[in-house]
Amino acid sequence: MSKYPTSILITGGTQGLGYFCARFIAQKQPNTLVVVASRTDPGNSAATINAELKQSNVKFMKLDLGTLATVRSFATAWKSGAYPPIQALVLNAGLQFPGDISYSSDGIEKTFAINHVGHALLYHLLRENLAADARIVVTASGVHDPAMKSGITGHYTNAADVAQPSADSIEKSYGRGRYATSKIANVLWAYALARRLAASPKTKGQTVTVMDPGLMPGTNLGREAPAVARWLFVTVFPRIIPFLRFLLRTQNVHLPAESGAALARLAVGEDVKGVSGKYFEGVQEIKSSVQSYQVDLQEELWEWTVEFVGSGKEERERFRRGE
Repeated sequence: MSKYPTSILITGGTQGLGYFCARFIAQKQPNTLVVVASRTDPGNSAATINAELKQSNVKFMKLDLGTLATVRSFATAWKSGAYPPIQALVLNAGLQFPGDISYSSDGIEKTFAINHVGHALLYHLLRENLAADARIVVTASGVHDPAMKSGITGHYTNAADVAQPSADSIEKSYGRGRYATSKIANVLWAYALARRLAASPKTKGQTVTVMDPGLMPGTNLGREAPAVARWLFVTVFPRIIPFLRFLLRTQNVHLPAESGAALARLAVGEDVKGVSGKYFEGVQEIKSSVQSYQVDLQEELWEWTVEFVGSGKEERERFRRGE
């Protein structure tokens, strides 16, 4: 039996935004087990945080969100490990692929597979392990909203075409656009989940929120980008944050530590306890894109996701209800 009463699970918690979120939570709640889950952990993140804080409450678990089979393996390992109830499930991991379109081993567009589909399956498989008042926090991005004029345009029509794009859709899309599209899906799915949590007596104490962390130079989000672009983003841009804010005419440019603290707030902050179905830009609640509020699109994505990730009729029915 675990010595910790509750746990917090953060996907992509080994680098950048997720790392600082995990560190903030571990420091604030030393009696909570904080699990950082990612495909790799090159910086030995859990050991680093534990050493810095002189604690032992952070643990790494391997998680590859890119395939349904590996997500299921992770969920099986979680259940067999008898971990304490999940107080916060932070669905944070994300990748973008700037080059040509690529597909996961399950046959769907890779950005959508990692940023949305893997996370949705993870939620469904771990739902029974969530605490009665658990918080689900989804990391999205302001690029999902064309009104933000980020220069990156998503193209969400329906889930089937995002997952397996037609030739026409491929011609219209590009790597960063596919990333923006996956972030539209994140927001749509979160709003569909919020309705289901509120409607069921079993889950009415649980909440889901969405956060845009802003542009964060210094993260490894664009690790698939060309070498020069990676170098600028990781090495140069973090040193010129005020200039970037001036150049881009927005204050929503932050170091990962700043956005990590904002993400942690949604997971454990007392001032946002009970808040659900809301979208935040850092610490500020704002409106998401006009498209994200279209209930028909939310339900279409939810239904497609259930059908794709569910295994068998009984499991799909549970997933459909948000269980």
